[in-house]
Amino acid sequence: MINGHIRRNTEASLLLLALVVAVGGYWLTALAKKPTIPAGVIGYSVLIASTYAAAHFAIRKLAPSADPLFLPLAALLNAIGFVLISRLEGPIGSPGLAAAQSRWLVVGVIAMIATLFVVRDLRSLARLRYTFALAGVLLLLLPTLPGIGREINGARLWVQLGPLSFQPAEIGKIALVVFFAGYLAERRELLAVATRRIGPIGIPAMRHFGPLLLAWGVSLLVMINQKDLGSSLLFFAIFVAMLWMATARPAYLIFGTGIFVVGALAASALFSHVQSRILVWRDPFQYIDGRGYQVVQSLFALSTGGVWGTGLGLGRPDLIRFSVHTDFIFSALGEELGLAGATAALTAYALFVARGFGLATRCGDDFRKLLVAGLTAALGIQTALIVGGVTQLIPLTGITLPFMSYGGSSLLSNMILVGLLLRASDEVATSESQGPLTEFNMPAGGGR
Repeated sequence: MINGHIRRNTEASLLLLALVVAVGGYWLTALAKKPTIPAGVIGYSVLIASTYAAAHFAIRKLAPSADPLFLPLAALLNAIGFVLISRLEGPIGSPGLAAAQSRWLVVGVIAMIATLFVVRDLRSLARLRYTFALAGVLLLLLPTLPGIGREINGARLWVQLGPLSFQPAEIGKIALVVFFAGYLAERRELLAVATRRIGPIGIPAMRHFGPLLLAWGVSLLVMINQKDLGSSLLFFAIFVAMLWMATARPAYLIFGTGIFVVGALAASALFSHVQSRILVWRDPFQYIDGRGYQVVQSLFALSTGGVWGTGLGLGRPDLIRFSVHTDFIFSALGEELGLAGATAALTAYALFVARGFGLATRCGDDFRKLLVAGLTAALGIQTALIVGGVTQLIPLTGITLPFMSYGGSSLLSNMILVGLLLRASDEVATSESQGPLTEFNMPAGGGR
């Protein structure tokens, strides 16, 4: 319990630093526009402080031994994102973005607290793995339904239900990770058996590659029907990563990479939206007057920022236009806070991912180990995909940067992810304090 108090006090101190970044950054961006105290700064400060205070006290009550870094890292990244969103809402002609993001932060924290309240034992989710599989696939395919599906910027990712518009794939991502963890934990030993070898690489029986082909097919279906390269790539990459982590067989990783390359080549030849992304990636300057404009402006923004940046509110990220507050928010960060600010943000993501994988190694059973590793991999892969896209390292995928980009669906799903990691870390810390022979940390069913 004493250790729990130390962890929560550490969390409170780090949350205070994140609050300073949020309020101070908001103030600085407002001062760049006019030398007066920004309107609403007190109300905004109270809202952010009370929201994270509620999250902190809920963790004290529901998961007192949870890791003290997950929530502060998420709060820091969200604070940076909010500052940039509030700075961008004027130039891109969409007033109210910051207010909407604040409301979604409140909803996200409520969802995180609800996750901690409802999920008292992560192993209980394993019994519902096929329910989560069905929910995840339905959420992925929901935007294809006539009447409620909406196509925005060429991709059919959105669902419109009355005044509410959201991206169901963001929640579907978490549901599918739960299913993958349950399925792989159940069949891990079977999938890991090698029946023959090619050099130093053990090859499992060919029938065990079926789930990989099924995931590949679903990802292609998402890309074809929704014109969404990002979600299909993210979904497939998460499954391949989790399959590799579950079995430690490089054959699955090699085979997954191979069929991905085959699918990418076929898609680029058959579908114009995929071909367009690849052409822009190879030479965006050739298409600067059209589809390559945003990527070129993103590169210009990162170059203009230099090492220390132009300063908050003093850059021109508005020249990127359209999706700068979602797909290209990292470019806005790199321009106004420079290489130093971009490196700091990437370091925060790296710490989050490292903390997550470290937690996975300490989990006492296969399901929790794979669930934590899968959730962490999902966030890390999503971050790598969007940062790689805006820096021209890989083709632009059009997904959001976790915690930072504008978007209620993304923020909501990532706060649920934080809630699950907090629950896992609390369970691990509690089991470690009780010793290795307690009933608590025995795997469900009494064995592997």
